[in-house]
Amino acid sequence: MTRGSKILAFQAAILVGSAFVMTTVASITKAAPLPGAAAVRIDNFTFKDPVVKVKPGTTVTWTNGDDIPHTVVAKDGSFKSKVLDTGDRFSFTFAKVGQFGYFCSIHPHMTGTIVVKA
Repeated sequence: MTRGSKILAFQAAILVGSAFVMTTVASITKAAPLPGAAAVRIDNFTFKDPVVKVKPGTTVTWTNGDDIPHTVVAKDGSFKSKVLDTGDRFSFTFAKVGQFGYFCSIHPHMTGTIVVKA
């Protein structure tokens, strides 16, 4: 192997290593919710943070972290997601004050509540 090819191989290895580190950091770094935004993670057949308190105008985003599908359905019919596969998201903006119960239509024991207060 010539000196030039060794340098190129070393540079390529550095680039691959850097890409791996950047990908790993990006996947474990959790971005802070935007103002007027809230997040609910679906994991292990539960809605993490089953009661979320927000102000009117807040957009809540549910993300399916399970390896099986789930849904997000309001008990009062005000919102309904499609079936969410792993990594899929569903968002809904809560415009008015109130208490909004929801559940997974596939696994009805999974429940949560969004409390909207001014």
